[in-house]
Amino acid sequence: MEPNHPRSDDLIPAPIEAGESPRHGFQGNRTPPPPPSGIPAGLTIAISREAGSRGGTIGRRVGRKLGWPVYDQEVLEYTAQEGTFRQDFLENLPPAAMTWAEERLQELLRSERLGQHPSIVNLARVVLALGAQGGVVLIGRGAGCILPPATTLHVRVVAPLADRIAYLAQWARLTVEEATERVRLRDSRRAEFLATHFRRQPGDIYQYDLLLNSSLLGEELCAELIVQAARAKWAARPDARVL
Repeated sequence: MEPNHPRSDDLIPAPIEAGESPRHGFQGNRTPPPPPSGIPAGLTIAISREAGSRGGTIGRRVGRKLGWPVYDQEVLEYTAQEGTFRQDFLENLPPAAMTWAEERLQELLRSERLGQHPSIVNLARVVLALGAQGGVVLIGRGAGCILPPATTLHVRVVAPLADRIAYLAQWARLTVEEATERVRLRDSRRAEFLATHFRRQPGDIYQYDLLLNSSLLGEELCAELIVQAARAKWAARPDARVL
């Protein structure tokens, strides 16, 4: 936990770490890589988390380390729900990225791995558009269920229930009873969201590339492990570029 600045991944949205909005796929302070030969153009990191496990804070640390933009649950939902904003965002995509995103969306719908409610379809379209460009960290909203495993590092951040309750109680100045109910409700809603719209259960550990206990490892080590895993997974692809 960062001293003097505790932050709940469940309470405060933080769309992007830097004051200046970074470009999608930005790879840090180095010579730009050659144009990608395919779509997606880079790896996406999708972080799933238990309530109070500090997954959002860890995701933002990852974004800082890689120089990537970070989209949390609130920002993903806003982008998906605001029609004009979403349309402008999608229209600025390269044609190849837009084509890939739409093809992947239709594949998910045909295979019934994605619910057909308009809000979920819009959410999936936005997540796929971000994933087509790569070089981005997505927190929550089932991003790891939407994006293809080959170009996504799907991470689950967990912590013992008592630690999550204590963290949320301290951060939000709640009683233990209030924090317990808050954690229970958030976990329940997230599980219901995945089951309803993606036919997934968050407790299925085999859908994740990486499962991290933030109580044992701490925020900084969790973030570093995610960065190293992302680099290793992308480097294993024959057409990979360096992260």
